[in-house]
Amino acid sequence: MCGVIGIIGPKQVSSDTDFTGELLASTSHVKSQVPFWAAYEAYRGLLTLQHRGQDAAGVLSFDSDRQKFHQKKDLGLVAQVFEQDDVESLVGNMAVGHTRYATVGGDGKNDLQPLVTGFPFGVGMVHNGNLVNYHSLVEHLNKNLHQQLLTNNDLEVLLNLWCHSILSQRGTEQGPFSFEHCVNAAKAILDVANGAYAVVGLMAGAGLFGFRDPDGIRPLVLGRRERSGQPGVYDYCLTSETLALNFLDYTYVRDIAPGEVILINEAGEVFSQIVVDNEKKNHCMFEWVYFAGAESSIEGKSVYGTRLNLGTVLSKKMQPLIDDKVIRPDFVCPVPDTSRTSAIALAEALGMPYREGLIKNRYIQRSFILDTQEKREKAVELKLSPVKSEIEGKNILLVDDSVVRGTTSKKIINLLKRHGANEVTLAITCPPLRHACFYGIDFPADEQLIANGRSTEEIAEWVGANQVIFLDEEDLVESIEVPDLCMACINGQYPTCTSEAKEFQRRRDEHK
Repeated sequence: MCGVIGIIGPKQVSSDTDFTGELLASTSHVKSQVPFWAAYEAYRGLLTLQHRGQDAAGVLSFDSDRQKFHQKKDLGLVAQVFEQDDVESLVGNMAVGHTRYATVGGDGKNDLQPLVTGFPFGVGMVHNGNLVNYHSLVEHLNKNLHQQLLTNNDLEVLLNLWCHSILSQRGTEQGPFSFEHCVNAAKAILDVANGAYAVVGLMAGAGLFGFRDPDGIRPLVLGRRERSGQPGVYDYCLTSETLALNFLDYTYVRDIAPGEVILINEAGEVFSQIVVDNEKKNHCMFEWVYFAGAESSIEGKSVYGTRLNLGTVLSKKMQPLIDDKVIRPDFVCPVPDTSRTSAIALAEALGMPYREGLIKNRYIQRSFILDTQEKREKAVELKLSPVKSEIEGKNILLVDDSVVRGTTSKKIINLLKRHGANEVTLAITCPPLRHACFYGIDFPADEQLIANGRSTEEIAEWVGANQVIFLDEEDLVESIEVPDLCMACINGQYPTCTSEAKEFQRRRDEHK
């Protein structure tokens, strides 16, 4: 899972503009006159998408006047990667950005995004997701198309397929790139790429493009913003989540449809077409449960509202246990931060006190998306501090969004008990995760998941809780209120072919 963003607007830059840090803090109209405005917008958008990936960040811009790409990418958080001088060097009226959460590939700089190639035209791309059939596609590129890949990043496969299609269509033509080329190139990918992917790219002389896998597993949204003092002149943004649009003051237009390709040229013309139309979509349920920012809407459904629903639905399972005095909690306590919204709704529905028994150190990364178990466990120890005055002698109803390997839950419950908690009941706003994810969430092999092959009672005993209560699939569908969800990690019903999943898993585990 990663965060992606693309920005494009008309070329209306004043040659005598004085661009300084003070200028950047002013209005969107002023920023649109700065030569590096698109990269700056992409950079600021990535700051809002930091929760989607903390391994690395990068921005690529294209300067139409000089016909030149400019790029900066490195390991680390967005604010660590970019200094002001870096952003100011990324000149151009269109840019793409990426924040990385590595699930496959190495952790070195060679696999960082964006990726760019100079032929044909010049193309740069970023993407969010995973290709399950990566290895067979690499073999196809090597043996049949005689292309040698230079990274372990599955984005390079998409980039090569795109460029090969464009080159094949044009042949010896010297004419401009057309939207028909774009449609055919997207179809060449969508017909063979098995997995989850939301792609945003730049094409020299063409504009900003994007496309989404036919199942719609990974999100992608379109926004636009009218320039101040220039009626009818718009800048456009393609990005993973609506919170980036809101922050940058773009108006949400719509979600890019599964199997759709979109092109926005430098004149501000928008072209789009459904290339592959699957009857059934498979939107990732974990976006609403955990991954997306609470401020966002995915497929038109508020993430915050969904998490409130999850807590309310969870209360229906908890109330009988409380009525029968099977559990006697003194208060509801969230595992910060993503479960806080559900915990508040649960407490309200049960008519119980809500307390913050654990305080999060906000300077520690999200532990779930760290790439090794050792890092995750150390992050838990650093990021959560118990409030002993609230915990001591109390029965706690602890709310979390999911249990993956179980080690984090075990450490948190042990922490609460070490500081005086009497009993801890663990309530989870998601069904048990029993199967690996091959689509961009770093759920490990089935046997490494705590819920795989264990009963609820066995899970409770392992993590040290007196009870563990999960939602079920029907509860999840009721809460999210979006049809056609991918719940493969829960029920094992994968929306795409998984015949190459074992090799995919082996390659992912090599880098853990």
